[in-house]
Amino acid sequence: MTTDAPGRRQVTLRDVAQLAGVSVATASKAINGKAEVSAETRRRVLDVAERLSFTPNALARAMLDGHTGTVGLLTHDLEGRFSLPILMGAEDAFGAGRSSVLLCDSRGDAIREQHHLSTLLGRRVDGLIVVGSQTDARPPLGRDLPVPVVYTYAPSTDPADASVVPDNVTAGRIAVEHLLATGRRRIAHVSGDVTYAAATDRAAGADAALAEHGLERVGPVRYGSWSEAWGRSSVAALLEQDVDAVVCGSDQIARGVLDALHDRGVRVPDDVAVIGFDNWEPMIAGCRPALTSIDMNFQIMGRRAAERLFASQEGRDPGGVETVTPRVIVRESTGG
Repeated sequence: MTTDAPGRRQVTLRDVAQLAGVSVATASKAINGKAEVSAETRRRVLDVAERLSFTPNALARAMLDGHTGTVGLLTHDLEGRFSLPILMGAEDAFGAGRSSVLLCDSRGDAIREQHHLSTLLGRRVDGLIVVGSQTDARPPLGRDLPVPVVYTYAPSTDPADASVVPDNVTAGRIAVEHLLATGRRRIAHVSGDVTYAAATDRAAGADAALAEHGLERVGPVRYGSWSEAWGRSSVAALLEQDVDAVVCGSDQIARGVLDALHDRGVRVPDDVAVIGFDNWEPMIAGCRPALTSIDMNFQIMGRRAAERLFASQEGRDPGGVETVTPRVIVRESTGG
């Protein structure tokens, strides 16, 4: 819809149709290049549209085609550590000008999530991407939703739903394999909340890699909180044992470990190597020395979620859980 001049009403598709002597549906098809309209009718409609300075509203055009060009992204990740790179990956897949992503933060509240869901559906989004706050499976948004849904970071508890998640077992495995490749053999592990699947999955992968090389972890996995404070407080117990490397369950924990090692005069990586997880830039930026970290490839997760959303819209996605392989980003804390 357009406005011809100040004070005058907007020109509508109905105005174009009436002056061209066709129905509104035919005018819409002509303007949108549909094959069902004859060349003569299309030319007549386009001539009238030009004469009236009519420019179709992008949203109205999309809705006539059954799409609004918008996608909802529901997140429980308050800090944006997972949701923002996932959002960037999704936008890359959608492409500039093709779709807009509406971001809603439910703050871990199921009632707020349902409110956002109703709002997004009311805006007639073409699909939904749901980002969890942890990797444990979560209940589906609901059955019989009018649009496709893809769950990412945290899978749906329904195995038939489309989910894209990180491979935390492999993440733990490659963390240890990297340390072994640098000559480390006495490796300890400090992680976050034991009730989080990410913590136990990473530990399982790390232990498996050690076992494959005939080695054992130094001491138990020290579970605590996902914080710098926990990383700092864990160092005293670590140094009571003969360790030459520490796997830290997150970059926050690793930063705390680095600080405490520095305070005690322990050289990193000469005496002890340190590796973290997530490659979270705000945390990595403050680490001295620069922290080697496992990048979980959140942007790839977002891209795959968007691609599967497109496939679901066309009935081509079979559902099920897809895992994204992480990678090691080598920096100074392991001798990189």
